[in-house]
Amino acid sequence: MDILKKITSITFVGLILISSLKAQDYKTIQDAFEKSYLYEYSGDYSKAIDGLKGVYAEESYEINLRLGWLTYMAGFFTESTAYYQKAMELKPLSIEAKFGFVYPASALGNWEQVKKQYNNILEIDPQNAITNYRLGSIYYGYEDYTTALKYFEKLVNLYPFDYDGLLMYAWTNLNLGKYREAEVLFNKVLMNNPNDESAEEGLGLIK
Repeated sequence: MDILKKITSITFVGLILISSLKAQDYKTIQDAFEKSYLYEYSGDYSKAIDGLKGVYAEESYEINLRLGWLTYMAGFFTESTAYYQKAMELKPLSIEAKFGFVYPASALGNWEQVKKQYNNILEIDPQNAITNYRLGSIYYGYEDYTTALKYFEKLVNLYPFDYDGLLMYAWTNLNLGKYREAEVLFNKVLMNNPNDESAEEGLGLIK
């Protein structure tokens, strides 16, 4: 019985020590995050990054995500994509990490990677308004109006009186020669934002 008591006592002490160490680890990481925010607010991204690298753990989604943002803001785009990639691997369903990834990817001109991540988001959340708008805008920029239309149409179905969605949907219809649809949409834009120059310009092209 004495042996059992000693084993139980040792185990209990061990658990206390482990809990104490974990608490200290969390406090160290929390302090590093807090300092990173302060440095970021002051524009000192190097110190913000260095502080988090000092507590870096490869398996930490939060640290990888935060470093992805800070390195992007510092202009280290390739490094930023690597951190965001790691965050996505750790949390495959994370939409925020995918949105984060597209910032450095677009800065590097990797538009295929940008489109890939937006499509990955839509697989998880088909109704995501931001993603539908951005994909529509990308294809509009490519002058692929047929593809752009389906994204803007979905967005306007979700948010029928959204200014940005209505305006881009109107211009896409106009570029596809769907003048009646474009006219209706431009007029709805003017209901949302009276005297809107872009909508007035679009209506002028129809008339």
